[in-house]
Amino acid sequence: MPVQMTPYLHLDGRAREAMEFYRSVLCGELQVMTFGDMGAEGPVPLPDGVMHSYLGTPDGFALMASDGDPQRPTGAPSGISVSLAGDEPEKLRGFFAGLAEGGIVDVPMEKQMWGDEFGQLTDRFGVRWLVNASAPLA
Repeated sequence: MPVQMTPYLHLDGRAREAMEFYRSVLCGELQVMTFGDMGAEGPVPLPDGVMHSYLGTPDGFALMASDGDPQRPTGAPSGISVSLAGDEPEKLRGFFAGLAEGGIVDVPMEKQMWGDEFGQLTDRFGVRWLVNASAPLA
């Protein structure tokens, strides 16, 4: 397997809800492993808390998340964005609209000075998304 880089979100008790939402928008297969599944003992979240989850999509996206460690709370993700980009404007507009449900649109999805369609939003889980649809080549 080649080396890969994948966003990993720590969502302080909301990982299952978030990953099910992302699956509803981005499609794909979601795998969830709870702390209870792994026999975790001691100061851990509830046994059904998400120790690790993985969403793989038909478009080749990968996203992982966890409820995290109650002794090291993280709060909403800060200082990082997840970027979706490509040359399928309709699909990307759909992703943008889906991710925006219950969130805040920071920059509407529209044509920008560099020629592409671009939008930025912060979803209902506090994750910032950048969505860019490449302009067609002349």
